[in-house]
Amino acid sequence: MSAVTDDLTPAPTASRRGIWSWMLFDWAAQPFHTLIITFVFAPYFAGQVAANPVDGQSDWAFAATIGGLLIAFLAPVLGALSDATGPRKPWIFGFSAIAAVAVFSLWFVTPDPDPANITLALVAFVVALIGFEFAAIFNNAMMPGLVGRDKLGSLSGNAWALGYAGGLICLIAMLVLMVASPDSGKTLVGLDPILGLDPAQLEGDRASGPLTAIWFVIFIVPLFLFTPDTARRIGVKNAVSKGLRELIDTIRTLPRHPSLFAFLGSSMFYRDALNGLYTFGGIYAVGVLGWSTIQLGVFGILASVTGIFGSIAGGWLDTRLGTKRVVTLTILALIAASALVISTTETHVLFVAVAEGSSVPDIMFYCAGALIGAAGGALQAASRPLLVDQVEHPERMGEAFGLYALSGKATAFLAPLGIYIFTELSGSQRIGITPILILFVVGLLLLIPVRSRT
Repeated sequence: MSAVTDDLTPAPTASRRGIWSWMLFDWAAQPFHTLIITFVFAPYFAGQVAANPVDGQSDWAFAATIGGLLIAFLAPVLGALSDATGPRKPWIFGFSAIAAVAVFSLWFVTPDPDPANITLALVAFVVALIGFEFAAIFNNAMMPGLVGRDKLGSLSGNAWALGYAGGLICLIAMLVLMVASPDSGKTLVGLDPILGLDPAQLEGDRASGPLTAIWFVIFIVPLFLFTPDTARRIGVKNAVSKGLRELIDTIRTLPRHPSLFAFLGSSMFYRDALNGLYTFGGIYAVGVLGWSTIQLGVFGILASVTGIFGSIAGGWLDTRLGTKRVVTLTILALIAASALVISTTETHVLFVAVAEGSSVPDIMFYCAGALIGAAGGALQAASRPLLVDQVEHPERMGEAFGLYALSGKATAFLAPLGIYIFTELSGSQRIGITPILILFVVGLLLLIPVRSRT
């Protein structure tokens, strides 16, 4: 694997059906991020399962740290093994099965601060996180074999947009049909929850687990049926030694390729910051602004809608401004959004006091969510093509995305660990999430020497 080259030979193109089936992976997997990590289950855990929101933020951060470390350790190794053996689908199938079972089990997490109940929630979350992340790694590695480089930006952007749309549909379905206020017993539109879900036991919130699992299992099927896969190269036994040998060689020679090295370092920080913003934004809104699940749902709908347009715009701008410029501009936008989040409480906006009972803090937090959705979608859409630009040998794309996952997870513990430490030391959720802003700034600075083909 090497840094940016001038080889622009188009990759073999897949059929339209094969491309759409590949894109459906993002549609299938996004509800895990939308419902579980950001807008429904994580805030439910912090507000209703943990002893208090501060402990909930701390516990969730600790679990995310453990999951991130495990992914960081295993991702490049498994990516190299996948490259050596060839096909990606067996890996996707195995980790998808693990993810589906683990996320379904979140249904059994009741609103009870019992230690066994909290442990169930955190263990199931970590296992589901590992399953979804590894399935995504191997799915991403298939991307360069579907279209030529000139279409990678739009392919990645459209796939992210489709993913946001899937998450949005699931979130709306939950708010309209499942999640109900414990006080009124009604959903966002005044309906009784379907399937006899009990508002008093917050079964609507807990249903986010089974809904995510069922949605994922259904919509991942076309990938296995219609998307072309890499041919088998060697057996697993020989692949272990070959894959590990090539991985060690790649890591050893990384400093010789400054653009690739800088990109992996930059993405290590800015993706960690983005994941931290997604993971703890909802928890912050519950604890600091006192938001309900329904308010968070509206926030999530807004962020998902802007995320769809941001992802499409990111793919469109990729061929007009250049991939690196898109990544740079979106990081700047996310720095501004993070500052707005940190400076907003029930009584302050941008650290300036507002009248008691004012709706301005809520409005500004909604604005921050819209910006996070748009910029985050564009950033993730542009990051995949920018990585492809750094890779010389397409047959080692799994290893590349394994290293990409490593760069995203090697320091993935920094955001949750920083939030955990700051929250524990300060006893404040507001101070606790400030490490996110620092990570974005570091990622932006490390991006400076990165090159791209567009």
